[in-house]
Amino acid sequence: MTEETPGFDEKDENGKNPSVPSGDATDDAAESASSSAKEGGAAPAGDAAKTVGLTAELDQARSALAERTADLQRLQAEYQNYRRRVERDRVSVKEIATATLLAELLPVLDDIGRAREHGELVGGFKSVAESLETAAAKMGLQQFGKEGEPFDPTIHEALMHSYAPDVTETTCVAVLQPGYRIGERTIRPARVAVAEPQPGASSASGKDAKDAKDSTANDEESGGPDEG
Repeated sequence: MTEETPGFDEKDENGKNPSVPSGDATDDAAESASSSAKEGGAAPAGDAAKTVGLTAELDQARSALAERTADLQRLQAEYQNYRRRVERDRVSVKEIATATLLAELLPVLDDIGRAREHGELVGGFKSVAESLETAAAKMGLQQFGKEGEPFDPTIHEALMHSYAPDVTETTCVAVLQPGYRIGERTIRPARVAVAEPQPGASSASGKDAKDAKDSTANDEESGGPDEG
């Protein structure tokens, strides 16, 4: 009887030895390795495309943020301008209202001034008058106009005109009614009498000065004035 070596003569139903790999199995392994290699090569390309997409989205977000920031800054500037304009208008309206009110009180203040000049500001009337003047001053009312100051047509109103030899320019020589202002706003100009230099006074003064100078020069040339 012949002994058989186990494992080498056994075959499956198709007549193949199961311990020997077939060609189909080899092909499957090769395809699997090739697929893995393809997937490994495609992965870096996919990451690059994803990075490009994220960069584009980031640029868009930055552009949108810059636009919104510019819009916010523009709105803030417009709001600040609006606040300044409202504040300026509020101050102007307040000044106009105050000036209108005080303008109605100017005749009363004129009467108080005349009474003070004539010594009639006494007793209870004096107390009331001083209280009124104090309240007007607190509201910003300022009196102006003095004798001897140069005439300024922007704040003075000339009611009387004359000539005087002792003035060198048009001068207020009398204040008929004082002027009043609030800040830079003039409520009423000062009503004054003005005096101008005498016509020809400046030329005559210049001639006298020239004659005196010539006389002095002649005296110096002749050795002094003649002695008797």
